Amino acid sequence: MGKKLLTQHINVPGIRNLDTYRAHGGYETLKKALGMKTDDIVEEVKKSGLRGRGGAGFPTGMKWGFLAKPEGVPRYLVCNADESEPGTFKDRYMMERLPHLLIEGMAIGSYALGARTSYIYIRGELLYVFHILQAAIDEAYAAGLLGKNILGTGWDFDLHVHCGGGAYICGEETALIESLEGKRGNPRIKPPFPAIKGLYDCPTVVNNVESIMAVVPIIRDGGDAYAQIGVGKSTGTKLISACGHLKKPGVYEIELGVPVEEFIYSDEYCGGIRNDKKLKAVVAGGSSVPILPAEMILKLANGEPRLMSYESLAEGGFAGGTMLGSGGFIAMDEDTSIVKNLWTFTRFYHHESCGQCSPCREGTGWMEKLLHKILHGHGTLADVDLLWEIQSKIEGKTICPLGDAAAWPVASAIRHFRAEFEEYVKNPQNIPHDHHYYRVNNISPEFA
Repeated sequence: MGKKLLTQHINVPGIRNLDTYRAHGGYETLKKALGMKTDDIVEEVKKSGLRGRGGAGFPTGMKWGFLAKPEGVPRYLVCNADESEPGTFKDRYMMERLPHLLIEGMAIGSYALGARTSYIYIRGELLYVFHILQAAIDEAYAAGLLGKNILGTGWDFDLHVHCGGGAYICGEETALIESLEGKRGNPRIKPPFPAIKGLYDCPTVVNNVESIMAVVPIIRDGGDAYAQIGVGKSTGTKLISACGHLKKPGVYEIELGVPVEEFIYSDEYCGGIRNDKKLKAVVAGGSSVPILPAEMILKLANGEPRLMSYESLAEGGFAGGTMLGSGGFIAMDEDTSIVKNLWTFTRFYHHESCGQCSPCREGTGWMEKLLHKILHGHGTLADVDLLWEIQSKIEGKTICPLGDAAAWPVASAIRHFRAEFEEYVKNPQNIPHDHHYYRVNNISPEFA
């Protein structure tokens, strides 16, 4: 049984409420932090090796250390709770069940950064979670854990939760800041980075929900203790949103370094593939990372087990590896149509593009059209080659990473499953209608 730092009390009845949370040690770490020097808190986060849990994997302590501190200028900590990556639902799960853990992490982080006011930016579709968070914030204010003179220390701190409009692009930190300011959520050109010029043109740190929650056990137990968990530079635990064709989908907290095969097939985690089918492919970190066929996600090129860690999943580069990303782990069984799945992803990215950059605005649209053409039996081999060319013209040529997020799944699907694309092109008679993928994958005709 792996160590649980964030979810150890998640199933305690009433843990959502302040009294129950405090009965299990809640806000004791905040009390400890308020007795520490702010620089010492940042140093503990640096020592922990914590990396951003939203997808980028940038060292959190280093990000905090970059924050500018000009005299007389406010600073802000913003929590990115705009969880919008397809296949990812861990943050929603945690906020719904442990809202006070996020509030405590926000208070500790804000104190360390010198922020007197901070914000939780939550996805618009999660309105019920918004109400849970707001109720918890109200409890914290009533108990003197937020507001004026917190715990008698003389420190004042205000926390607000802001409900966004439900745009994938607002998961990008500068687009989130624009939206929080009341503007259209378009990503900003960087530099300047938010650490210099962020919310209201003031120094700002934007962290993911899980990253902020992880600050609590780091300060409670010490950065060195946290760094002992995991493997190599992938320290601590990680929340994984496991979904797709798994026997036991759900949110799992793992120690980084668990073998992928163990995560998929062990009874402790996902329990194997649903209906005892064979595993065909996995998207390991949300829809925006490269897809890998079963043999490549389970084993490295040298035959060693691939691990659930930043480094091991990335081993082999984009030709033979993928990314941990947000931890949105999507398993696909042997009957899955990669082409249809890719079209669904691409349609999503085309819809969610802000339109600011022409490679993304136009490229995602053309990729969607080409995949629709192939999917409905009108494609050519030249269309497959054109898909490859278009994605290469998007990657690395946009203001924000949405362009890359749209390009990488296309590139990896063609790289690893080109034969399937060619089957759609060469045998269109096998795909006469919208349920063609059942026929292509030899599923029972009654489903077709």
